[in-house]
Amino acid sequence: MPIAEAWLYTMASVTLVSALSLTGLFFLYMDEERLRRILLLLVSFAVGGLFGDAFLHLLPEAFARMGTGPKAPLLALAGIFMFFILEKFLSWRHCHVPTSEKHPHPMVFMNLIGDAVHNFIDGAVIGASFLISPHMGLATTLAVVLHEIPHEIGDYGVLVHGGFTPKKALVFNFLTALTALAGGAASLLVGTHFVSYTYAALPLTAGGFIYIAGSDLVPALHEECDTVKSLLQLFFILLGVGLMSLILLLG
Repeated sequence: MPIAEAWLYTMASVTLVSALSLTGLFFLYMDEERLRRILLLLVSFAVGGLFGDAFLHLLPEAFARMGTGPKAPLLALAGIFMFFILEKFLSWRHCHVPTSEKHPHPMVFMNLIGDAVHNFIDGAVIGASFLISPHMGLATTLAVVLHEIPHEIGDYGVLVHGGFTPKKALVFNFLTALTALAGGAASLLVGTHFVSYTYAALPLTAGGFIYIAGSDLVPALHEECDTVKSLLQLFFILLGVGLMSLILLLG
C-alpha cells in the first residue's frame, strides 16, 4: 500500500478507536443517585474486562511473540510490582502533601497509565497492519474496536468509582485513548519492525491490569454484603470475561 494511503487509513482507524473512549457519554447525564446505584456494576464489569483482557488477550499475545519461556511471565510479574510501587508512591504523596482537596484513589492514575500504554500498542499494531495491506489493516481495526467497546465502558466506571466526576472521567479517558494516534504514527514512521519492540509492553500492561482488578477493584466489591447485589456483581464480572472471550471467537 502507498505510504500516503497507509497514513490516511491508519489515522482514520485510530481516530475511530479513540472515539470509543466516549462511550461514557451514555452515563454522563444520568442523575447522581442512579449512577451511584449502577457504579459497582460497572466496576464489576471492569473487573471481568481487565482480567479477561489480561489472561485472554495480552498474555497469550505476549507468549505468541516471545515464546513459552520465562520472559513473558517475568515481565507480567514486573508489571504487577511496578503498579504496586506506583500505588505506594501515589498513596505516600497524597498522605504527605497537605491539601484540603479530596484526592482520587491512586488506582485512577494507574488505570490511566495502563490504558495509555495499551492504546499506544493498539495504534502501533493498526499502523503496521495497514503497511502490509488494506485488508489486514481493516481486519485489525475491527478486532481492536470489538475489544475496546467493553474495555472503555469498564474504564469509565473505574475512573468514576475512584473519585473522578463523570465529566472528568470522560475527558481523561479520551485523552489516554489519543495515545493510539501516537502509536499509529510511530509504526508508519519507523516501519513494521517497530511493533516487535512494543510487544514487550503487553505482559507489563497485563500485570498492571491484574494488579488493579485484584488489589483495588475486587476489595471494593466485597464491601457490598447484600446477597442479590453480590450475585449481580458476579454476573457482571462474568459478563466482562464473557465478552472478552466472545471477541476471541469472533477473531
